[in-house]
Amino acid sequence: LPVGCSGRGMLLLSGGIDSPVAAYLMAKRGMKIFAVHFSSPPYTSDKARDKVVDLRDKLTPYTGSTKLMVVPFTDIQLAIHKFCPAMITIMRRFMMRIACRLAEQNECGALITGESLGQVASQTVESMTCTGATATLPIFRPLIGLDKDEITDIAKKIDTFDISIRPYEDCCTIFLPKAPAIHPDIRAVERAEAALDIESLVQAAVDGVEIF
Repeated sequence: LPVGCSGRGMLLLSGGIDSPVAAYLMAKRGMKIFAVHFSSPPYTSDKARDKVVDLRDKLTPYTGSTKLMVVPFTDIQLAIHKFCPAMITIMRRFMMRIACRLAEQNECGALITGESLGQVASQTVESMTCTGATATLPIFRPLIGLDKDEITDIAKKIDTFDISIRPYEDCCTIFLPKAPAIHPDIRAVERAEAALDIESLVQAAVDGVEIF
């Protein structure tokens, strides 16, 4: 379908293999793509950010011009690390909140992620339910039933694979626990989040967005 005829979607663009493929598949169904990336300086480098810009540019033949918003995420990660367990789950819940805020500002009707069921700890049914509970918009997961080989084949077809495997860390690799929660309890996560000033942290991140 022609890009733009199926509304607008906000892609969570990590810099890995999966999310560019998700963007391609949704653009193929006519969705205009906007993108948000979470950066954690000084723990992540400018090269990690440049990698994401290059992925956005490589997708242009399929998605058209794509507005990329880079969110400063370090303060949120430090606050979670200091006050909360379930680090990855709470971090991803913040990502959903911020992505929804930016999506609404850009008149997007949905979020788009590169999640594939069971691929990593944050992509179990329980984890996706827990992180998605903070979203105020529908979450489209076009890769949900694909395995890594199938996703990689598409990444090579659209020529994003070689960029995605550049060895620069993204914010999801910072402060990783030794044993990530595979089946998080949403009520326990909500209790842990009570130690944080969620609205202030989200608003500061939104206010600090850098636009490409």
